[in-house]
Amino acid sequence: MRDFRFGCNVFSVGTRTEFVATCREADAYGFDVVLVPDHLGSGAGKPSATAPFPALALAAETGGRMRVGTFVLNIAYWNPYLLAREAATTDRLIGGRLEIGLGAGHLPGEAAEAGIAWARFGDRLARLESAVERLRLLLEQDDRYAGAQRPRPPLLIAGTGDRILRLAARRADIVAVAGAYPCPGGRPRLGTAREIDERVRFVTGQAGERAGGLELNLLVHEVIITGNRRSAAADLVAAHYPYYSVADALDSPFLLIGTRKQIAEQILERRERYGFSYIAVHDCEMRSLGPVIGELGRAGR
Repeated sequence: MRDFRFGCNVFSVGTRTEFVATCREADAYGFDVVLVPDHLGSGAGKPSATAPFPALALAAETGGRMRVGTFVLNIAYWNPYLLAREAATTDRLIGGRLEIGLGAGHLPGEAAEAGIAWARFGDRLARLESAVERLRLLLEQDDRYAGAQRPRPPLLIAGTGDRILRLAARRADIVAVAGAYPCPGGRPRLGTAREIDERVRFVTGQAGERAGGLELNLLVHEVIITGNRRSAAADLVAAHYPYYSVADALDSPFLLIGTRKQIAEQILERRERYGFSYIAVHDCEMRSLGPVIGELGRAGR
């Protein structure tokens, strides 16, 4: 069973001073990875646009021992050769602490804003499959694109459906089980515990002999510190997750609800049940999860 790793996904870096403070705070809590997503971020009410690789270079410079990673790059924005150049250069400059997260893209509004034609999912996934093969070839075999880590920085692929998880199981080092399912007329819904059980079994089956070497990642969407789990779960269902029952919310791997000790126990249970050892949260949840990392440290993680 793998040791835990914890990642903090920073949506908007703000000023240098603000971003450095966030990285140092994450390091002090015991987070292992600073992550940066790949969104344009423009428009009212949205975080400011952040270029991933410059932000990651600064995070590695100021974030102590932590590794850094993209979470995740929208492959529609990236040519594999230019991505290999960015990744290899960054990895060399930060001393071999880069992780590369990739996805097929899921926001048609951002594609339109960037002047990129929005393709159906099958075509976006075909582009991702092609890019993964080319990127691995460049980073592993072309000395022009050699980073500090050999044969290359670890590769994370995130998704929910069969085809993208099959690609992740066979070609990635880290599989992020997104658990995002289509929901008519609105945002994707989060999967139930039973659905994620099935997705993890699928990944394991597709990985075959590679399964033991894969790291499984989970993005937790809410960390609620409370002495009344059921009441807090009911509030979350009413406010944000109407497709869940209260029992679903309490069992969901994407929601951590309870006292710090209870949440530490939930994280341990979910590693045992699913194999999730790499737990990520958005930066707005950093201060809620941070003390729990200390709790797990005292328990031997």
